[in-house]
Amino acid sequence: MSLKKDILWRVAIVYAGVLMAGLAIIGKIVYLQFFNARKWLEQERAISIRNQVIEPYRGDILDCKGRLLATSVPYYEIRLDMSRATVSDEIFYQKIDSLSYCLARFFNDKPKAEYKRILLQARRENKRYFLLKKNISYFQLKELKTFPIFRLGKHRGGFIAVQQYIRKQPYLDLASRTLGYLSQSERGNIVGIEGAFDNELKGTTGIKIVRKISGGYWMPVSDENEVDPVDGYDVVTTIDVELQDVATDALRRQLIKHNAHHGCVILMEVATGEIKAIANLGLDNADNTYKELYNYAIGESTEPGSTFKLPVLMACMEDGFITLEDTFNTGNGSIRFYDKIIRDSHEEGYGKISVQRIFEVSSNVGCATIVDRFYRGRERKFVDRLYSFHLNRPLGLDIRGEAEPHIKYPGDKFWSGISLPMMSHGYELQLAPIHILTFYNAVANNGKMVKPRLVKEIRAHGNIIRKYDTEIIDPSICSASTIRMAKKMLEGVVENGTAMNLKGTHLKIAGKTGTAQIARARFGYRADSKISYQASFCGYFPAENPKYSCIIVINSPSNSVYYGNVVAGPVFKEIAEKVYSSEMGAIRASLSSKLQKDAPATKSGSSELLTTALDKLGIDMTMPRTLPEWVTTQRDSLQIKIMPRKTIRNLVPDVQGMGLRDALYLLENEGLRVSFNGYGTVRSQSIAPGTVAEKGHTIYLELTNQ
Repeated sequence: MSLKKDILWRVAIVYAGVLMAGLAIIGKIVYLQFFNARKWLEQERAISIRNQVIEPYRGDILDCKGRLLATSVPYYEIRLDMSRATVSDEIFYQKIDSLSYCLARFFNDKPKAEYKRILLQARRENKRYFLLKKNISYFQLKELKTFPIFRLGKHRGGFIAVQQYIRKQPYLDLASRTLGYLSQSERGNIVGIEGAFDNELKGTTGIKIVRKISGGYWMPVSDENEVDPVDGYDVVTTIDVELQDVATDALRRQLIKHNAHHGCVILMEVATGEIKAIANLGLDNADNTYKELYNYAIGESTEPGSTFKLPVLMACMEDGFITLEDTFNTGNGSIRFYDKIIRDSHEEGYGKISVQRIFEVSSNVGCATIVDRFYRGRERKFVDRLYSFHLNRPLGLDIRGEAEPHIKYPGDKFWSGISLPMMSHGYELQLAPIHILTFYNAVANNGKMVKPRLVKEIRAHGNIIRKYDTEIIDPSICSASTIRMAKKMLEGVVENGTAMNLKGTHLKIAGKTGTAQIARARFGYRADSKISYQASFCGYFPAENPKYSCIIVINSPSNSVYYGNVVAGPVFKEIAEKVYSSEMGAIRASLSSKLQKDAPATKSGSSELLTTALDKLGIDMTMPRTLPEWVTTQRDSLQIKIMPRKTIRNLVPDVQGMGLRDALYLLENEGLRVSFNGYGTVRSQSIAPGTVAEKGHTIYLELTNQ
């Protein structure tokens, strides 16, 4: 009996234990469900749901006339939800063959059977965010949405399009280094306008809620954003694409002609300091072509050579030591200062000549003699005067990368007995082309020194948010009499001196040639027993009423010709004459337009943009009741007629009459590469409209502003 009781007792204990454990489990469940539910739900949510940042549309960079220099083109990543919860078995297996056929024909990269295999595998593995294709254009997206299964949308067809943007510069390498870029992986990597104005361009990010699904993918919970992104502002630059093209083309041809290492051009408006063109071309050894590799114009400081003789002689004039008529003996073309012999390029020398003539023929001996005579023992006075011209201070440009100007001061570590005569003709100091140009621009501007600038305005949807006005560095860098003498010297260089080859019949140029030996770090001026030179020309035009200042610097020309008047001067002359001709043409067109009473000329292109613009301008238009996305236009004396324009997939579209932006959009969406020449609207295209579009082929466009 005791055994039976013992067994029952043990069973009771086990039963009680199981009961208590069960009650404990039930109690824990109740506790978790009703008393601690929020905590665990939040933890679960944190693991499976998160906020995903939505990048906004990055603002455009425009030239001074509103033409696109950099823009963001939308592309799409196509993802598929092939789970049974989204796409039913009936729909999937009924339509998979036709969908595979459409994909194979559309992309032309895999056979139908391969696409079917991929889709079936995604189905078997219950893929809910399967990547089908990247970099899909808007037009491709529209067509994909018409395919079997896909046409049912996201919730029944599993079709998911994720929008992304690719940054493009429509004019390719025109000012590309100045336009710059911003590393997307590291926001600290700032280059050019893209980097300097990133805060304005980038906009404000949005938020989309996504959840984690099988396979570790994150999928949007809803089509709606939690927070919508805000588009970035547009940056309007001072650059004029037409003038930029002139400058780049002239520089490139001269670099090729003289087999130079690199070169730069800056074209600046005298009164405002607006940089209208800035070209930087360096030799890319990979393919032996010239590209925008580095911003030499603002980032490379070198010994400028003879272009520095202008501030040197102006310092002497401002201190009251010389006038243009004063004469100095340059002897037989050489002079010794301690162990250094300074020579003129003219081996016989010039004898006794005036200050005006010293500058015109660019006599090193003459400048060294003048500076040594008046400043020996008063070296600080000389350098202080140069400093008063603001030549030793950074300009604080709109973009990063400005080289630090360096003009040594008496008492500095490397100051010596030959520093004065060497500085007199542009050695033992370091300046970037932008620093030299800013000084010359001040002379052209009657002594008023203005800060060079690259940006005019910040805009949001066409409305001006911020405007950048001309910034005056110094209202008068020197006396009016010194400016008058400086201008006379600069005009004399072209009329009677080293730059007589730049004389023109219609346009008068003023400026100074420069030829400097290049020091190669510890190797000095003779690296590998070879002397390298830097050729330059800096000046302004028209001389009698300066509108533009310009500097050309060409580094290491290697075809035995290296003088500034021959290597750099012709680039200046070509730019000056083309800019002057362009301005005169614009003036004539402006006068003609004042008599024009007709409706304005319009471009073919996007129907939405075109009708919005015409409506805002109050211009009458006639159009069909329903408009396609792309249209063509025709004008008469009173109104604009808008007509449909057909675009057919896989065929080359007709872009004649369109603006460049719309033409690029249409052609690149067909997989074509685009090369163009000129400005304005498309006049002709190299591949006829309606031809089968072969992906990767290049189509050439001729543009005109007529």
